[in-house]
Amino acid sequence: MGTIQLEGIEFYSYHGCYKEERIVGSKFIVDVTIDTDCNKASETDNINDALNYQLVFEIIKKEMSVKSHLLENIAKRIIDSIYNNFTHIDKVSIKVSKINPPVSGKMDRVSVIMSL
Repeated sequence: MGTIQLEGIEFYSYHGCYKEERIVGSKFIVDVTIDTDCNKASETDNINDALNYQLVFEIIKKEMSVKSHLLENIAKRIIDSIYNNFTHIDKVSIKVSKINPPVSGKMDRVSVIMSL
């Protein structure tokens, strides 16, 4: 068993409950953790036996380009898409953070963490 993590993936996307957020956009950071069997790849040193994290990145990038009102919706779509593209995954955890959310005070970020 093993864990693959993609950390600190940055996007400028157009998500939010307010119309202005979906027009102006904001910076988002995505972290994903995937539990999978890494044994064969560790022995063969062959990319075909490993979880292709470049494809995982492309999946996240595609889902981040689809406008959503809620971070929860983004997280669930990414998780579902990862499961749809890989068959040997035991668990996916994701953290989607919105930098400088529109609140009436100073806040660095708001995040949603989901695991399935």
